[in-house]
Amino acid sequence: VLRMFARLPTYGLKNTQNVVSRRHHSEMNVSSTSVSSRLQQIRDGPSLKEFLSDPAHSPISQNHETMEPLMPSYLEQTTRMLGQGRKVFLETYGCQMNTSDSELVLAIMGNAGFNATQTIDDADVVLINTCAIREKAEGRVFSRLQDLKRMKKVQKRGFKVGVLGCMAGRLKESLLKPKDGLCDVVVGPDAYRSLPHLLHNAEAGEGDNINVQLSLEETYADVRPVRTGGNGVSAWVSIMRGCNNMCSFCIVPFTRGRERSRASHSIEDEIRLLSEQGFKEVTLLGQNVNSYNFIDSQEEPDIDILNTRPPPLQDVVPMSPGFRSMIKHKAGGVRFAELIERIANIDPEIRVRFTSPHPKDFPEELLHVIAKYPNVCKSIHLPAQSGSNSVLERMRRGYTKEAYIQLVDRIREIVPGCSISSDFISGFCGETEEEHRDTIDLMKYVGYDQAFMFAYSLREKTHAHRTMKDDVPKEVKQRRLAEVIETFNHGLKKNMDSMVGKKEVVLVESVSKKSDQELSGRTSSNKPVIFKSTVNGEELKPGHFVEVEITEALRHSLRGNPLRRTNLSGSLL
Repeated sequence: VLRMFARLPTYGLKNTQNVVSRRHHSEMNVSSTSVSSRLQQIRDGPSLKEFLSDPAHSPISQNHETMEPLMPSYLEQTTRMLGQGRKVFLETYGCQMNTSDSELVLAIMGNAGFNATQTIDDADVVLINTCAIREKAEGRVFSRLQDLKRMKKVQKRGFKVGVLGCMAGRLKESLLKPKDGLCDVVVGPDAYRSLPHLLHNAEAGEGDNINVQLSLEETYADVRPVRTGGNGVSAWVSIMRGCNNMCSFCIVPFTRGRERSRASHSIEDEIRLLSEQGFKEVTLLGQNVNSYNFIDSQEEPDIDILNTRPPPLQDVVPMSPGFRSMIKHKAGGVRFAELIERIANIDPEIRVRFTSPHPKDFPEELLHVIAKYPNVCKSIHLPAQSGSNSVLERMRRGYTKEAYIQLVDRIREIVPGCSISSDFISGFCGETEEEHRDTIDLMKYVGYDQAFMFAYSLREKTHAHRTMKDDVPKEVKQRRLAEVIETFNHGLKKNMDSMVGKKEVVLVESVSKKSDQELSGRTSSNKPVIFKSTVNGEELKPGHFVEVEITEALRHSLRGNPLRRTNLSGSLL
């Protein structure tokens, strides 16, 4: 170990004043000096974490104008020359996380000298950010890639095509097969920084341009997103990446890797910047957003080289009662409830939402934070997937129907008026009619305000693919799905009807799609509302908070009369 430290180079260290020079190390005479003396020299030198640290992943500094560079200046200059003003067109498929990732990609491409375009006819590069959660989602992407291939042939255009995201991570090299010729570059969710260089290599005809390597560290904390497609009112903020849950039906851990949380101060900095820019709502994103746990490596003690065992992992993280996790967590750090509270205090006039959570990570501390702050939205997504205990066990969800119902009851007790949404899968491996009826019963009990409902789609590499049979016939899946949707719609109608006569604070988001004399917005409980564009002679605009009296319940939205402009504290404006 001593000889290893003697040979280690000294460049790239943060605390260079404490570094023993390479020459000094090389002149050590281990045989003639006591072990205690050598250990003292090592203690005075850099710790192991100095050699493992990567400045590319350093968080955003407190001062936005003095962010550390992503790479050495000479490489940064080279990267900025790669684009040479070429135009990039980007299409996004799938979840909100993909939308957020696309904003990061545009920032990375912009820093490399590329320009974004909203028109594919102008594009030199076409990027497709993809989803692999279901077979249907991949089918849409394959169809689009075939369209692009035909477009290149008919129009005799030479634009490069890149496939990004989860589908890239799942299919890897197969997307580059010569017989298909569907794309030129394949880049996974943790490798977006390499995209400009891979496109440059593709232009030069150099090799297979693919990077789908997963990372245990990458959070893109130092990349400022380019928000081009939003309404200037709401913004996505990614706070963690990856998933450790390993549900048997889910491909996400294989395409997006293990969980890692973005530095809390970099998230807070981004929220402050959004506040300064006039945004009125942020949605915190993560594959398992409420398992967020940032542990600052600077606060961890140095590793004792004479006792190299890692610190123990402790299952001390508070979870919802009756829920269990497949992994143990490190003690300490900034957890999700604390992060939400910090963000809520940055600007009381910015609404805070989050998605997508796991039911296991709703300790009562988090529920009390949601209830305490007016600007933390009273809307919780609580993916159930099934109402059958036996199906939940096969899915490896870590809870029972009874524990889930207990959590729903606690949410409604602690956060009155909170809306609850969910996900459901119909026709999972081995699902019986009785198990399907258990799901229907759960839906009737809860009465969800929103739900994402799908027939099961077997995904390669998952636990279900390796150990189970997709044995529910397609027509049975579709029939059960139709029953799930019907049950949801019945409960939704009850919820919407109960809103009539209530007064709600609505954030104006945009002009109504059906009339330019009306506006649309959402309540804290995430219910869409349509109302007139003026109140008391004042023209309302996106970003305004308005008190609206609900007058009519439609199938999936509400109508109302605006009463006054207000803010989240209830003050008249």
